[in-house]
Amino acid sequence: MTKSLKSWWDRFLFLDRGILPTKRLIILLLILSIGFFLSLSKLSWELMIGLNLFMIIGSLVDLLFSPNKKQLAAKRKLQAEIERGLPTSIDIEVTNHSTFGLSYRLIDGIPGSFTQPFLISGRISGETTSRITYVTRAMERGDYQMNKIYFRYKSYLGLWEKQFTFTISNEVKVIPDLSETRQYLENAQKFLLYEGVKIRKQQTGAGEFSKIRSYVVGDDPRTINWRQTAKLQEVMTNEYEPEHGKYITILLDCGRMMGAELKKGNRLERAMESAITVATAALQNGDYVSFLAFSTDVKVFVPAGKGMAHLQTILHAIYSVKVDAAESNYGAVLSYLETMQKKRSLLLLFSDIHTFLREESMLIYLRKLRQRHYFLMVGIQDATLNKRIDENPTTVQSAMLKSMAQQQMLVKKKEKQKWEKQGLMMVEADEDKLAITAVSYYINIMNRNLL
Repeated sequence: MTKSLKSWWDRFLFLDRGILPTKRLIILLLILSIGFFLSLSKLSWELMIGLNLFMIIGSLVDLLFSPNKKQLAAKRKLQAEIERGLPTSIDIEVTNHSTFGLSYRLIDGIPGSFTQPFLISGRISGETTSRITYVTRAMERGDYQMNKIYFRYKSYLGLWEKQFTFTISNEVKVIPDLSETRQYLENAQKFLLYEGVKIRKQQTGAGEFSKIRSYVVGDDPRTINWRQTAKLQEVMTNEYEPEHGKYITILLDCGRMMGAELKKGNRLERAMESAITVATAALQNGDYVSFLAFSTDVKVFVPAGKGMAHLQTILHAIYSVKVDAAESNYGAVLSYLETMQKKRSLLLLFSDIHTFLREESMLIYLRKLRQRHYFLMVGIQDATLNKRIDENPTTVQSAMLKSMAQQQMLVKKKEKQKWEKQGLMMVEADEDKLAITAVSYYINIMNRNLL
């Protein structure tokens, strides 16, 4: 395709500047042509040419009653950070400095990974500013640039349509969905309910002393403060809370198996959102949190930090991490971690358990790490495997599929037991309960003073 043909093609595809005839003008010309054809023997050629020229010149005069491109200005307003998969509003302010009104059609040049709610149409009066608002969703994390706004507007009689491209640059970061993190901050205890059972309390008298309060039914009698009881003539008890200032190291696998698609996003997306929720819980409790994302090698490492401000440091470091098309190198990552994390900490690994169990060499590294750290691995259940196990077979083929699924599940349980005997805990959860499960296990470990 030549350069001139490409320019015309872009013009019709809403991608270039220019003036185009509208359907109204084309229909008028078509009606005029049919009339000329039916009365070909009655009209002279001079009259037909004159009528055509009058129609064309009259339509071109109509362009004088529409705003000039220099009289139009636009500005785009949006948040600098938006969350993946959540609806976000983008405002476009178009200012018409001319005295003529216009009818417009608009396409915003947002990235292809955003939902496209276009075309947008409307009308702007003369010498006014109109705000155009639309809602879109960003389906992939990362950095994005928005540069163009493609704008078309009609003349007074609507015979011609002018096309104009506004060059407006905006940068936006698409970060993970923080809905579960907000739920935890709003109501932590409700968020920690998992299958109707609350988290267990810490060991009696373990942890840091918090306060003295009135005794209530269910409190351990061994925590009664007899001195305050005798002084106030009311049964008082000591309340303890888990020790603060512990070290939590979150490991996020970005290998090939984490790209498996789920109901909402893939495994990496769900694991990242759950990891951020655990980090929020730990930072709110006064613990130190470090974060490591890896695949064949270390992609991101955030040193240990304390306080809710550290959550922004973690977010800005990992929001653009993607799945790699290669298997994860657990050995290299654990060796790197051994040199970076000298203090005893909770190693919380988000990965695919089925893939991890096949790495026999990992047992050597983890036995060494287990001497200093407490290891917990969290994975997402294989919904397809569970569905095969639960279904009632009606054919020979379905019976074979169920037996193979059951065999895989038995092999996985056997391997998990072997690793758990070495003190390496593993747990799987449904994708919708992954964050709840991870936070509950973290709080349980802290309450039991296992660190």
